Amino acid sequence: MSTSPSLSASSSGAYAKAVPLSELAETTQVVLSKKPRLINVTHQIPYTCTLVDRSASTQASATGAVGACASPLTRRSSHVPLRPHLNATSTSDLHNNAAGSGVPASTDTDPCEFLLEPRRGHSALYSGIKSLCNDLETIQIGWVGELADQDGYVVPCKNLSESQKRVMKEQLWKKEKVVPIYLDDSRAAGHYEGYCKTVLWPLFHYILWDEATDGRIEKKNWDDYVFVNQQFADAVLEQYQTGDIERVEILNGMLGANQIGFQTYSYARHFISCCTRVNGYESTPRGVDAMGSTVWVGTFPIGIDAERVERQRKAPGVLPKMEAIRNTYKGKRIIVGRDKLDLVKGVQQKLQAFEKFLNDYPEMQGEVVLIQVTSPPLVENPKLEAKIAELVAHINGTYGSLNFTPVHHYHQHIDRDEYYALLSIADIGLITSVRDGMNTTSLEYIMCQSENHGPLILSEFTGTAGSLGGAMMVNPWDYQGVAKVIYDALNLSEADKTSRHSQLLKQVLRHTAQFWAKNFISELVLNVRTWDQSAPTPYLDLNTITDRYKKAKRRLLMFDYDGTLTPIRKTPGAAVPQEHMLKALKALTSDPKNIVWIISGRDQKVLEDWLGGVENLGFSAEHGSFMRQPGGKKWINLTETLDMGWKNDVIDIFNYYTERTQGSFVEHKRSSLTWHYRMADPEFGAFQAKECQNHLENAVLSKLPVEILVGKKNLEVRPTIVNKGEIVKRLLSKHPDVEFVMCAGDDKTDEDMFRALAGAHNSHANQKNGIHGDHSNGVVEPYNDELVAETAAKLAQAALVHSLEHANGPHSNINGGSSLLKGTAPLHPGSGSFSMFSTTPRSGSPFTAELGSTREQDLRQPGAQVEGSPSLATHEHFSVTIGHALKKTLANWHVTSPEELIRVIGILSGTVEAKDL
Repeated sequence: MSTSPSLSASSSGAYAKAVPLSELAETTQVVLSKKPRLINVTHQIPYTCTLVDRSASTQASATGAVGACASPLTRRSSHVPLRPHLNATSTSDLHNNAAGSGVPASTDTDPCEFLLEPRRGHSALYSGIKSLCNDLETIQIGWVGELADQDGYVVPCKNLSESQKRVMKEQLWKKEKVVPIYLDDSRAAGHYEGYCKTVLWPLFHYILWDEATDGRIEKKNWDDYVFVNQQFADAVLEQYQTGDIERVEILNGMLGANQIGFQTYSYARHFISCCTRVNGYESTPRGVDAMGSTVWVGTFPIGIDAERVERQRKAPGVLPKMEAIRNTYKGKRIIVGRDKLDLVKGVQQKLQAFEKFLNDYPEMQGEVVLIQVTSPPLVENPKLEAKIAELVAHINGTYGSLNFTPVHHYHQHIDRDEYYALLSIADIGLITSVRDGMNTTSLEYIMCQSENHGPLILSEFTGTAGSLGGAMMVNPWDYQGVAKVIYDALNLSEADKTSRHSQLLKQVLRHTAQFWAKNFISELVLNVRTWDQSAPTPYLDLNTITDRYKKAKRRLLMFDYDGTLTPIRKTPGAAVPQEHMLKALKALTSDPKNIVWIISGRDQKVLEDWLGGVENLGFSAEHGSFMRQPGGKKWINLTETLDMGWKNDVIDIFNYYTERTQGSFVEHKRSSLTWHYRMADPEFGAFQAKECQNHLENAVLSKLPVEILVGKKNLEVRPTIVNKGEIVKRLLSKHPDVEFVMCAGDDKTDEDMFRALAGAHNSHANQKNGIHGDHSNGVVEPYNDELVAETAAKLAQAALVHSLEHANGPHSNINGGSSLLKGTAPLHPGSGSFSMFSTTPRSGSPFTAELGSTREQDLRQPGAQVEGSPSLATHEHFSVTIGHALKKTLANWHVTSPEELIRVIGILSGTVEAKDL
């Protein structure tokens, strides 16, 4: 399990910087202080724990019964005898009590302690985390791993007494603020060796499963996986403090983070791809837009602790072992490989390539040896072990002799001194992984070759291949190619070897484990400080909207069509209206108090064919290019004075991408062109859409007065002036007497309508100040230069209004926050915000701020009035988006589906009873 950082505020420290995360559910604000908290979650804690029972030491020497129970007990797989002074504390009672259960039967009063020693493996990870201790208050959470007593016998976690657990927790916390998690052996095996290694690991490494099963084993392992992750989550929650940024089924769980780091770019890209394909989230190369916030996804390749490796490779025990290896293979050129015996490590491919090398270059027979060390994997693979043994025997039998063995294979763990000695005396380091993450053996090999300058042959499929430009890259499946590179490496000049090693060493020393940890945290802090999270948009309050609808004497209702009044379909022609939706619309339009409009991206013919039977229904087609008045039959082309010559350039680009994107097509409209890719591969379609968008921006937007509209699975190009927001502004201007406004939409094109409503404060204020204008024909007046300038000014004004309203975050009126606009007040402060406007500002400019005003506080109750101002119910708007509550939107309400909106319309129109909801 990779690290999962969590930052929090420190109670001390005068220097504190506020982070604009006021909308987090856990806290209203996060403060990053001088010493933030960092919670790291790893699969195992960085120490192995050995139980030492001091109380029975004298009895052990007296009875001599230490070995009495050796047969029924199991030794720890990585057991190393303790130091002599600790061995002296062994007790017979400990093992006499353990004879039946495999663990000493301790009581709460048993004195004990634990020997803590650094855990083998993942040293780069632990070193990187430890390097942050000076700058951060670090806490490490992980499974304790396999426990043992001082003689190496396994101690199951379930048999530890509460006293022993307490002692271990105290020692680990005192040692390095480590929090242990105790897991039953079967649960731990089902989680890691079961689900992680047999399901997730092959899946993430592109390996097909060896055999089909009935799913029962996978189901049990999945249950263990969920159980263990819950234990980790509970441990995190125990350490979590108010103000922490918390890291919380697999993709959605990961998307609870602020930032997700991967070792390689391909892993990050595939994760983003899964989020798009499986969850349907929008994404960019930098992250995923999920549940109302952007989760940053980055590549953070881990390094090694260079200082530790340098110190350990020069340890006193290394030099004698180097001399011993040189004497053993005197006069031979040595190729070294050290891998875990997993399928993806490419040991089989390495042996086959070495055989090809001996066959193609017979002069090298008897001159070159391959020393291959394979450490046993956590999950044994007998088939692979047998295949490797067979290959080794075949090569040695074919190319060896009584006095020469070309391949020396050691399937075992070797101690640290032997490992560094082997890397130091090698003439070539050979790594042929067929799929790998950050192979730190290659980095340690570079450190150990500071004197010898032996070249590194590296598979192009390892995570380090992208950064180690000085290595000699190979495709491990190309045996002949690998054989040739081995030959070339053995014949490199000293100058070439020195140059390559210098380049590699510089990379290793610059990108250490410490650099990895600090880089990840610095990026996390930066992203947290600029974190963009939408506040939850409240669910449409049926009682509120019904009450306001009934009280209003004049109403304006505006609806998008696709995705709003009907679900999104794969083909545009399938989105036909449903009967109950038509019934509700007819009921709305039959009420003389109502003015009802459909503002859609559809063309005139489709709207007429599908909705033309609804009397007194107004239409705006092609995102505001055409309008038809309620009760009218004539369409007005608002773009008739605009130059449409740009279509020729755009259609050429759209056709280019249509030919190259299976399932895509172009829709031709009178004043716009739309490229649809709903039926294309979701990832490739989105990729092609971005390419097409870039192409259009470079070739068309820079010289023509058009804009690109990014919709749901489509790109639309239209004149700059044409948008739904302009239609809304015209309708509001045409009908200044409306007391109730409802506007509903579902995608980015409808945000123009919501933005136009956000600027309604200003237009109503102008009306009260006598700035009415001539509304007789303005609603259908064609676009011209003067209107273009006017629209741009209105949009800028609306954007200003919205920015002021959201100065403390979206829907910042929640929980008692002050409104920045006079005449604007939240309703139901405990459940969300509700923005409304009044035709009469209370005083001065409608943009004058009144922070913390008592009068503004009074307005928070529904229907409240302030002396000198009209009732807030005089003019209200309900902007409703279709989607989840955390969707980024300017709307002030939401429903989750078109069906829910239709039911609301049915209730307002009287065709549906409220109890039917």
